[in-house]
Amino acid sequence: MHLKYWPLFGLACLGAALPNGAKDKRYTLVSDNTTYTVFEHAATAAKISYVTNSGICETTPGVNQYSGYLTVGNNMNMWFWFFESRNSPATAPLAMWLNGGPGCSSMIGLFQENGPCHFVNGASTPSLNPYSWNSFANMLYVDQPIGTGFSYGTDDVTSTVTAAPYVWQLMQAFYAAFPQYENRDFGLFTESYGGHYGPEFASYFESQNAAITKGTVTGEKLDLVALGINNGWYDPVHQYRAYIEYAYNNTYKKLITLSQYSSYMSSYDSECAPAMAGCTGVTGSNAACEDADNTCYDAVEAPIENANDFDVYDVRAPSDDPNPPETYVSYLQSASVVKAIGAKSTYAECPNAPYNKFANTGDGARSFLSALSSVVQSGITVLIWAGDADWICNWIGGLETANAISYSGQSQFAAKAAAPYTVNGTAYGEYKTVGNLSWLKVYGAGHEVPFYQPQVALQAFSQTLQKKALTPT
Repeated sequence: MHLKYWPLFGLACLGAALPNGAKDKRYTLVSDNTTYTVFEHAATAAKISYVTNSGICETTPGVNQYSGYLTVGNNMNMWFWFFESRNSPATAPLAMWLNGGPGCSSMIGLFQENGPCHFVNGASTPSLNPYSWNSFANMLYVDQPIGTGFSYGTDDVTSTVTAAPYVWQLMQAFYAAFPQYENRDFGLFTESYGGHYGPEFASYFESQNAAITKGTVTGEKLDLVALGINNGWYDPVHQYRAYIEYAYNNTYKKLITLSQYSSYMSSYDSECAPAMAGCTGVTGSNAACEDADNTCYDAVEAPIENANDFDVYDVRAPSDDPNPPETYVSYLQSASVVKAIGAKSTYAECPNAPYNKFANTGDGARSFLSALSSVVQSGITVLIWAGDADWICNWIGGLETANAISYSGQSQFAAKAAAPYTVNGTAYGEYKTVGNLSWLKVYGAGHEVPFYQPQVALQAFSQTLQKKALTPT
């Protein structure tokens, strides 16, 4: 599998249960002059350690933040950074942000896209982001799987399906440590490889909720009301073909000639499509799916990448595009910041080890269209969106995937024409909505939509998390 960074278990997995009658413990621990709050959950023996109000990133007066680790398994320490909402945190909804990769840190989203702070005009330290998503919601950023970002320890995850239970475990640990956020409306927002993560994780959360209702699983339900995925990698069958369509037909820059277009389409039909037919979604063999991904990469993706000098995440720029700036990486690797936020490992943006485990199971070639369809069918508000300058997970493939989602409104959705999407009267893109499914193309945006168009990203996020259809303003 080739990097598109575009970017089971019960509670007992958190640790051995403590003796009957044991009580939860919460205490303060000082280590290396850093003060941690430690919470030990009696029911699961999970140990949660975090720093309160580090003074890093979110400096809005009165807005609390927490950063540290939640135990999700034996020697599995998953990094989280949680920011209360700048507005009405006691009643605001809760949202989780996950970056893709697979194996890319969600600190990307925090510092480059939609977090409380960002780096502007070459600054070496961050400043407040007025379009931060914690303007509307309580925001939880998570580095998963283990080995990504600041997370450390044993990494058992080898695929999207095996990753889902650990993220559910993380939410169980989070609710145990911060019970005031139980029963809030909860939204899952992600991007890029999140086209795999989002549908599978949401579907898994729903299955665990049903098991809790039946009494076969012990835990707290996640009141999942929204799923948002921008520039996602959902369904390779549609999206490998869309590489060719976008390369020739996008409005910014022709990446291939008409002759190349015809040649790549022939290669897709004769090589890629048959290989993909051998990778039957989540049930396909690892060997067949890995072969499918390699075949399609060699037949379609790599030749287009090599045909021209362009940034695969923003075709308007050359391959050495400096945006979004990587300033935040050295910032997070500085000793003073690491100490302040309570991190216990050296920050790694997109390390190879977690990625390679997914590659070895052919995970990238697996389609999650069926899982996405089940999430839409469940009634959860779903937003499929994309920046129009991204090639690697482009809007054409996203639209074709959205049109193929199986639900009661599918025929109407596929036939519906897109309408202008405005923010305060200014057109930022085009969209369509039928029932609880919306699709949005954002003008002038690369892969990381909130970096390029923060105003429209905040509006789309807040409308989706309010369980509303997209609405121009």
